[in-house]
Amino acid sequence: MDRFQFINANSAQEAVSLLNDGSTKSKIIAGGQDLLTELKEHIAKAEKLINISDVQELNYINAENGSLKVGATTTIAAIAANGEILAKNRALAEAASVVGSPQIRNQGTLGGNLCQRPRCWYYRSEAYPCLKKGGGICYALSGRNKYHAIFGGAPAYYVHPSDCATALTALGAIIHCLGPDGEKTIPSEKFFTLPSEILLPENVLKPNEMITAVEIPTHNMKSTYIKFREKESYDWAISAVAAALELDGTRCVKASIVLGGVAPKPWRAKKAEDVLQGKTITESLAEEAGEAAVDDATALSDNEYKIPLTKTLVKRAIMKLIA
Repeated sequence: MDRFQFINANSAQEAVSLLNDGSTKSKIIAGGQDLLTELKEHIAKAEKLINISDVQELNYINAENGSLKVGATTTIAAIAANGEILAKNRALAEAASVVGSPQIRNQGTLGGNLCQRPRCWYYRSEAYPCLKKGGGICYALSGRNKYHAIFGGAPAYYVHPSDCATALTALGAIIHCLGPDGEKTIPSEKFFTLPSEILLPENVLKPNEMITAVEIPTHNMKSTYIKFREKESYDWAISAVAAALELDGTRCVKASIVLGGVAPKPWRAKKAEDVLQGKTITESLAEEAGEAAVDDATALSDNEYKIPLTKTLVKRAIMKLIA
C-alpha cells in the first residue's frame, strides 16, 4: 500500500471542502471495507483519505409518517436491526441483513455499500489490465464468467455487488449528495450506470461529491429481498430479487421488481412489472412474471444457469408478498 494522509473531517461540508482543495488525489472513507482493500491491491490510489466515520450529522435513521431517511455513515447492522425499516421497508432490512458477515455489517456503512466497486476477479487482480482499469479488453467475455452479467454487460460484464442498492431501487429511493455546488438529489434508478454509459465509475457521483443520505418516500408497498449465494455467510449475490408491490387484497395495484447480481447496476425488470400490473396474483401469474423478467437475458459461456435461477427467485419473491 502506498503512503497517504489521513484527515478526520468534522462535518460533511468540511469533507467536501477537503475533496476540492485541488492539491492531492483524495477519497472519502468511512467503514473502509472496500477502499482499503483496493488500496492494498493497488487497484485504487489516494494521497489523502478524508474520514467521515465520526461525522454525527451523517449517522442517523429517521422514520416518520411512512417516509424514511438514512444517513450515509449509518452502519449496515443498524439498518438491518431497525424496527421501523423492517416494518415499512422490509426489502432494505432484509438486504442489509445478508451483506457480508456480522463484522462487516457492524463496520460497513450505507454510503460505502452503495459505492463499492465490482468484485470481478479480473478487475481485482493486478495481473489483468482489464477494461475497467484502463485496458482494452473485458477478460470475462471469453474467460471465466460464471458470476458475471446476463443483462446490460457490454462492453464490461461485471455485476454490481450492492444488496442495498437493489432494494433501494425497488423502493424508489432518492440519493442525497453534497458537492462544491451544494446539495442535489438523484433517484436511485438514475444514480447507478451501465458500462455502455460510463465505464468508470459505476455511478454518476463525481470525484468531488459524496453521498450524505438516502431517502425512501412514503409509499403503500409491501416489499422483500431474496438473495441466492453460494455460501450462507460472507458472499455476494449470484442472483437476487427486490420486489415491492402495492396490493389490494391479492390484486397488484403497483409493482416494482429489481434484480441484483445479474447486471452492472440494479436491473429493473419492467416486463415482469407489466405482467403483474392490475392483475390478481396467482402462482401461474408469478411464474409468468418470472419468465418475463429474464426475457432479455443473454448468457455468457459459463453463466446460463443464472437465467432459470433468476426466474425462480422472481416467482418466490412475488408469492412471498401475498402469503
